[in-house]
Amino acid sequence: MDLEVYREALLRKKQELLGGSGVRPLQATMENNSRQGDMADQASGNNEVHIALKLRQTDAKILQAIEDALQRVEKGTYGSCRDCGHPIADARLKAIPWTRVCINCKEKQKA
Repeated sequence: MDLEVYREALLRKKQELLGGSGVRPLQATMENNSRQGDMADQASGNNEVHIALKLRQTDAKILQAIEDALQRVEKGTYGSCRDCGHPIADARLKAIPWTRVCINCKEKQKA
């Protein structure tokens, strides 16, 4: 396993999340929502604020998972499943480089 490839992928994703994704700042979304309008406009504005909050929460979770993965790279434990200890498949790591568990353990979590 080439850890450097995964480390670079993690750092790119981290920079993407920190650099902004074209989503309007939350404050601007909230300010626009406070303007007068009919009930449909206000409801739409409320939905925008809710979506913006959910996106930020998701980004924060991914950023934390990326930081954890980078620490595992440094410790030499990256690529091993947290639950069973078996190696995580390269295809899974390429798709989700910050993952902590192999596909089998992930499926068990969902069940």
